[in-house]
Amino acid sequence: MRAELTSYNQSPRKVRLVTDLVKGKKVSEALAILSFLPKRASQPISKLIASAAANAVNKGENLETLRIKNITVDSAGMLVRLMPRAMGRGAPIRRRKSSVVVTLETK
Repeated sequence: MRAELTSYNQSPRKVRLVTDLVKGKKVSEALAILSFLPKRASQPISKLIASAAANAVNKGENLETLRIKNITVDSAGMLVRLMPRAMGRGAPIRRRKSSVVVTLETK
C-alpha cells in the first residue's frame, strides 16, 4: 500500500534525515522511533506511515506483518521571494517543499 504527502513545507534534505531512520523497519517499530525523534519532520512522516498502514488494513492486510518497503523524498518545487539587499538589488529566498511517498509491503 502507498500514501503520499505532496507538498510539505520543509526542505527534502532535512526530511530525508528522518526517513532514512525508518526505511525497512516494521510499521510499529518505525512509529515508535518517530515518536521520540526531536525533528520537525517526524510528526508528519509518522502520520503518513500510519495512513499507509490504515490503507493496508482496509484492504485486508495484517498490521503486524507490514514493513516499510520504500520511502522517497523528492522536491515539490519552491516558493521564491526577494530579500532587499544593498544598492537596490534583490536576493532570492527559496522556501523549499518536499514530496514524500511511502510504500508498505507484507513480510
